[in-house]
Amino acid sequence: MRSRKFSKGKKFIFFLPVVALIAAALGYVVMYLWNCILPEVTHAGRINFWQALGLLVLCRILFGNFNKGNGGPGNHFREKAWGLRSKWDSMNEEERAKFKEEYKRRCGGWGHRNKE
Repeated sequence: MRSRKFSKGKKFIFFLPVVALIAAALGYVVMYLWNCILPEVTHAGRINFWQALGLLVLCRILFGNFNKGNGGPGNHFREKAWGLRSKWDSMNEEERAKFKEEYKRRCGGWGHRNKE
């Protein structure tokens, strides 16, 4: 059997057109949605393709990148949750019961302060 491994150069050659195609598709989707919805709802002007791509870049700058958990703003919370899960798994039953009671004391009544 032949191995189907690509060299880094071949991967890059395929990667570049795929990124350009995805950017173009996203740009056209943003442009289409903007031009179909916002002019009638908010009386905003129509935009062209390059303005739509600019909006995508602006959203990426303001709200973070569009990755799937490889870092970024939301990753901090996933790391904390994973750390809590491993901590929970290493507790014995007595420690878990103590943790649950402390959690109920601190967070039990959402919107209501527990009187101590």
